[in-house]
Amino acid sequence: MPNSTQDREWAARAASGDQDAFRAIYRAHVRAVYWIAHGILGSPSDAEDVVQETFVVAWRKLPGLELLGDSLLPWLATICRFQSANRLRRLRRDSANTADAVDEMLPGTVSVEDQVIASSLAERITAEVERLGDTDREIFRLCAVEGYAYEAAAAQLGVSHAAVRNRLSRVRSRLRGAVKEVRDA
Repeated sequence: MPNSTQDREWAARAASGDQDAFRAIYRAHVRAVYWIAHGILGSPSDAEDVVQETFVVAWRKLPGLELLGDSLLPWLATICRFQSANRLRRLRRDSANTADAVDEMLPGTVSVEDQVIASSLAERITAEVERLGDTDREIFRLCAVEGYAYEAAAAQLGVSHAAVRNRLSRVRSRLRGAVKEVRDA
């Protein structure tokens, strides 16, 4: 997860057209944005489409962005929620106009409570990852965010496969505890 300086730096560079900075923003926040979309839509394929739409909108709006906080995630989460709501309306409209395409899996409304919980959850996870030590944060980034295999992450960091596996297990346990706290609140 990026620190506040990285998010601000990436946003400024990406607003000037730097595609590498935008890729860094994408890599840092894509998973959180996906889970927000998935929580609203309940469909992996629709969530993936909304993630793409979210980052396209973000790319277009970055030049006018005045980042108020330290993280881009709340801004991206807001874009994601709007894109998800648009997707739900489009799916309902398409379903209503197609006689044989009834899909009971679509929620009838977008729950504001669920959106608040999803946003709180994303913020809590971000904060918890920022509290990790440098090695644990890097292992989390490589394995959980970028999808590296344990061996590849171990080679990149110069540690053993077992160290990556064990540290990532502890990080995931810690994050599960943070998620449980948000859900129980």
